[in-house]
Amino acid sequence: MFYSRKLNRETGRVEVWECEWSNPGTGMAKKEFIRKFADEVEAEFEHEQYSASAAVCWAPGRTIGNIAVSSEEVFGRFSGKSGTNAILPCHIIPCGKFRNGASRWYCKTHQIHWGTKADIAALPESGEVLCSNHLTEMSYVVDPLEVAFSEYEEIGIWCSLPPAISTRPITKRTPRIHVHKRFSGAEKKVLDRDFDAIVCSYNQNAGLFSSTEITLIQITPPAAFEFVRSIELQYETSCVTCKKCGYPHLDLGSFARTPHSKHFCGNCGNDSIWSTDKIVSTPLKPLHDQFNNSNTYLTPERKLNLDQYTDHHFEIWSSTPAVLWTANRPQERGIHVHVYEGTSINRIIDDTFGEVVLNGKALDRKQLWQSMTENTIY
Repeated sequence: MFYSRKLNRETGRVEVWECEWSNPGTGMAKKEFIRKFADEVEAEFEHEQYSASAAVCWAPGRTIGNIAVSSEEVFGRFSGKSGTNAILPCHIIPCGKFRNGASRWYCKTHQIHWGTKADIAALPESGEVLCSNHLTEMSYVVDPLEVAFSEYEEIGIWCSLPPAISTRPITKRTPRIHVHKRFSGAEKKVLDRDFDAIVCSYNQNAGLFSSTEITLIQITPPAAFEFVRSIELQYETSCVTCKKCGYPHLDLGSFARTPHSKHFCGNCGNDSIWSTDKIVSTPLKPLHDQFNNSNTYLTPERKLNLDQYTDHHFEIWSSTPAVLWTANRPQERGIHVHVYEGTSINRIIDDTFGEVVLNGKALDRKQLWQSMTENTIY
């Protein structure tokens, strides 16, 4: 059971209703309005019923997403463990008033206000309150990997991008989240793979965020990509907090590439958040900075001449800064290379180098970064 809102056309009031899904998990679920709970003005209760670790959702290539959207209500729309085309239900909350004094609501799922005359005119016959972005397709992961931090483990989290150069055809793709995990002092990794999205355990003792409701930090491809881009291109990045709800603010899309002072809260719809300076805001910044070596780098002395591997397949990346790095040593900044044994998939080289030569010329790391972004769909 969950709650949803509908407009009573006779009274003009927005009402809160208890709802259930019929045929949940089939991809064709239908929302059933069971009984009225209260008028909006009488609904003095906490009815958000969220489960952040159960599902993470986001909209690639758009500014939609308060780092991610996750709600019990969305499970009626999922037919698998992951996907890219979920049409998620609106999550409408009260959000003060418009300038003309009319009541205003906000959709937390699709990041837009509701309540104008045009919104009311567009209501379906059922009266269910739907924002104008309600048909936006979103990506999702059910039961994502949860990363917990331990003093006995070294964890690195990166934004995985397509290679800049490859002897095989490069398929453009969206970013992914790459996770390394090993026990401190060990050479062998216990985890080394890409994920569609992950969540990180968050302890309030860390003091990173104002809101006491935050127990998990979701890392989605759009948020990770924009954060890594900000480090690479040296944007002024910080994290501004909404004074009304205490949630950290995330800039995505064009907002993540142009530092600005006025921000919009994706959690409560407050559109009057000001930072002291012009910044790009992301909750990943305080998470990144809490570990001592996240911002320290060294260029390895290792060199590689790929002209010596003419009969091998290889892939080349510019190394990228980690979203999160817990190891007690600097990150390596250079050029990462995979070389495969002949035409097989067995790697004989998987390392980061300070210098890589191809066709008699040393590769330029910045040019490789540019090629990687050109091969990325975002």
